[in-house]
Amino acid sequence: MVEADGSVLINLSSPLKSFVAGGFGGLCSVFVGYPLDTIKVKMQTQAILGETRPYTSAVDCLRVTIRNEGVFGLFRGMMAPMIGSSPITATYFYGYEQGKRWQQKRPGEDLTLRQIVVAGFVAGLVPILFRVPSDRVKCMMQTQHTSSLRYTGSFDCVRQLYRSGGVASLYRGLGATLMRDIHSNGVYFGVYEYILRTASPGKRREELHPTLIIFAGGTAGISYWLTAIVPDTLKSILQTAPDGKYRGVVDVYRDLMRHEGPKALFKGIGPILLRSFPSNAVSDCKVWCCVVAFHWSPGLSPWIRDGVKGIEQNISFRLIVCVFKFIYYLFI
Repeated sequence: MVEADGSVLINLSSPLKSFVAGGFGGLCSVFVGYPLDTIKVKMQTQAILGETRPYTSAVDCLRVTIRNEGVFGLFRGMMAPMIGSSPITATYFYGYEQGKRWQQKRPGEDLTLRQIVVAGFVAGLVPILFRVPSDRVKCMMQTQHTSSLRYTGSFDCVRQLYRSGGVASLYRGLGATLMRDIHSNGVYFGVYEYILRTASPGKRREELHPTLIIFAGGTAGISYWLTAIVPDTLKSILQTAPDGKYRGVVDVYRDLMRHEGPKALFKGIGPILLRSFPSNAVSDCKVWCCVVAFHWSPGLSPWIRDGVKGIEQNISFRLIVCVFKFIYYLFI
């Protein structure tokens, strides 16, 4: 059913549908945007990693990376976000739906844009346990040099990080990630909802044209990164710095201001803004297509529908526990 509050997604309050639709959208987002994300991280961390020749621009970083590491160097470390994309994106959208539900005094109550933003805060908080180790491994893999490879792959990176510092090493940058994700996701959903409500007042969500979904998702993605780039830069530096160099995100900020100045906080903003529109647009459009498929699924026989409904009634905490166990045994 279509919710009366004008929500971004159609009937994604179900954890099962959130997991499938959100997970598929997350995989699409990783595929589309990963090379530009690699360029962003390399530009953000070039000073701390002691690059012999600083990159003059994103194009220069791209050229040097391909020359020294080949095209595959742009995709190094993609395994970590690929594995993490399903639980991250699924719990992300599920957290958003629960954030809306907690603010409703009765089912179907209309939500204001301010309440949508608050639900976005919840969406940014819920997947944090999955996102931090995924980002940590991704950044470590993206910034290692071909001439002196420390890790043979993402799984080897996880093993070595855990061996050297335990769980705390995998969760380095937790505070910076919270600084980035909570407020920026509020901005994301606020912009997304504003565009959809303004462009299609009174329309049911399954009636929306994919072009509008693409435009809303891409614009919201740009808005997200305009507010997230500073804490993201601090996070990337903290997560890739040698052990013991920084005591925390505040120490990173002071060191960056002392040696490079405020401009250093915005390194990589070019490629990430270029990445944000297609990546978020593709992700949201795929989620929308999945949701419409869930909504219009005449091929499902009644007994399958009843079975899915029964699973959904008891899946909320079981699903989250199972995903936690899967990630734990896979990575640790």
